[in-house]
Amino acid sequence: MRTTARNRRWPAALGTAVLAATAGAAALGASAAAEGEVPEGRVEFATQCLAPQEAGVPPADGPTTARISVDDPAPRVGDTVTVTYQVLSTPARGPADGALPADVLTPTGRVLLAGAQQGEVTVVGARRNDPVPPGAPLPPVTMTGTFTVTAPGALTLAPGDYALHTAHPAAPETACTPSGTTAVPVSAHLTAAALPTANLRSVFPAAAHGGPGATVRVTAAGFPPGAAVTVAGRAGAAGTADRVTVTAGALGAAEADLPVTDRATTAVIAYEGDAWTAERGSGPAAYTVIDDTPRPADPPTTVTAEVTATVAPGSLTMTQAGRDLTLGTVAYGTAAAVPGRIGTVTVTDARGGPAGWALTGKVTDFTGPGGVRIPGASLSWTPACTSAPGSRSTCTAGSAGVVGPEGALLASAPDGPSAGGTFTVDAAVTLHVPPYTPPGSYAAVLTLTLS
Repeated sequence: MRTTARNRRWPAALGTAVLAATAGAAALGASAAAEGEVPEGRVEFATQCLAPQEAGVPPADGPTTARISVDDPAPRVGDTVTVTYQVLSTPARGPADGALPADVLTPTGRVLLAGAQQGEVTVVGARRNDPVPPGAPLPPVTMTGTFTVTAPGALTLAPGDYALHTAHPAAPETACTPSGTTAVPVSAHLTAAALPTANLRSVFPAAAHGGPGATVRVTAAGFPPGAAVTVAGRAGAAGTADRVTVTAGALGAAEADLPVTDRATTAVIAYEGDAWTAERGSGPAAYTVIDDTPRPADPPTTVTAEVTATVAPGSLTMTQAGRDLTLGTVAYGTAAAVPGRIGTVTVTDARGGPAGWALTGKVTDFTGPGGVRIPGASLSWTPACTSAPGSRSTCTAGSAGVVGPEGALLASAPDGPSAGGTFTVDAAVTLHVPPYTPPGSYAAVLTLTLS
């Protein structure tokens, strides 16, 4: 009955690449055998290959030797992975009563995905082969296809059905499916990573200074609802004993009254967990403890008059002229470096303390039509920084290089006995667009952080 069914569809198969698939073959490939796997290498599985009755070739049962490989074993969610399916040897044979000429063999097949992502990948090969003598085994073939990663975690790839279509009247198509009771072994593995998430945690003191022991109202935002948030003082890079723990509300914000008793405190931070980390904590907000201890009175015999003036510290702030940046246009098919320039950033340091500052930037992937991405690491910059006349600090531009999602230093000023001033920061940017990037508009988010 199977041969009759294939005879009925044969005329429609002439001149086309046909993928033969059966429910039984899909079930065999969907789960890799625990025994007999050869990770990232050659595998062998029992196969039955059926040719049309007109070919004069009986069903061929025997082992298929195959290998599956991927171009990226560690992609991220949203990436496109290219899969190569090589049939190194097959029990299928050419027609018994005639030779197959060169370049008439077109292979198609399926690669079965399991693990973090289920499904299959259709693969197709070029019509390319040496002449095949009558009744001789069909030659090795190579097929490729692509799929998009949709979930993080470990994935396995196993060979599935394949069809060898010749576009030759004597043997239009030979379909090969896994057979037997043993599952088809896994031939390749990959591990997909989730896309990185931005840390939006931040802290806002109601005042930038106070006397020893003063209580400052602090607002922490960007935390998970219900999280235990610790608000604490910091002296440079070290924490102080000043701390209080509150619970974030439904919107991820919390308010705390923090008594600041350590005279060395230079900043306030907020974080989750036992200690501050870059992933679960906010950046520091400047805070200065002003020593207002009264001086002892002069002896009565001394007539003096003390004149006192107070210089109140300000804040560390930045402004930017024109935040949005539009790059040029690239012709499809070419690899190009598209130039641009960020809006000028003005950093004002009016804190009056010894702390320096750092301005960093990071950029997300560029997302275009259909979810196609240009990696954020394709954007590089050449920073420049100028200190205004009279500034107490001298700013230094960051190194030229890749910005990317991990971030890079745009400019900084060091700690010093008396820091402060106004600084102008610029950067020329270049986006390296890969060749044959699909047409469309690609957008990313460039985040600048001053701390």
